Amino acid sequence: MTNSATQRRPRKDAQQNRTHILQVAREALTSAGGDVSMDGIAKQAGVGSGTLYRHFPNKDALLAALLDAHHEGLDQRRARIEAEVSDAGQALHQWIDALGDWMLGYDGLSDSLRAAWSRTNSPLTPTCQNVVDTTEVFLRAAQDAGLAKSMLTGRDIFLGALAVAWATGATTPDEATGTRLRGMLKSGWSSTTA
Repeated sequence: MTNSATQRRPRKDAQQNRTHILQVAREALTSAGGDVSMDGIAKQAGVGSGTLYRHFPNKDALLAALLDAHHEGLDQRRARIEAEVSDAGQALHQWIDALGDWMLGYDGLSDSLRAAWSRTNSPLTPTCQNVVDTTEVFLRAAQDAGLAKSMLTGRDIFLGALAVAWATGATTPDEATGTRLRGMLKSGWSSTTA
């Protein structure tokens, strides 16, 4: 093994620190939401701030790492929809549900995704673009089948789902609001909607 190969592989303790930080951050974001600070996460993880920032230079980088595993679940739902749903309109309908669930994975995530969407240098931007591209595939199939309005884009659906996720997370614990807003988004793309 060469020196350069050794330098590229993280030390075992550094990898363990990273894994532990991600576990603590996942728990902190699930319980406290997006308001938890990086220093708070470091303290809960029992590591110094420098250790945390070496692994994750900012909160978006930390969220991007957390979303990797969370995104796998979204990708599994995508694959299941593609395999099991032949009606393009129903597939888009189910994808919008999956998208909304993904965006509500962590309290405050929708704020970070919205901020990432408006900046090209965020670690979350590639994840957002990947989801937009997948949304475009579902939408285009529904458009080709004459089931979805031709003026819409995958970006429109993504941003609509993001708005619903933000409003659902920002409102009082009234689940009906989230259900109504998501229902409005899921029917608003339809070419058969009056």
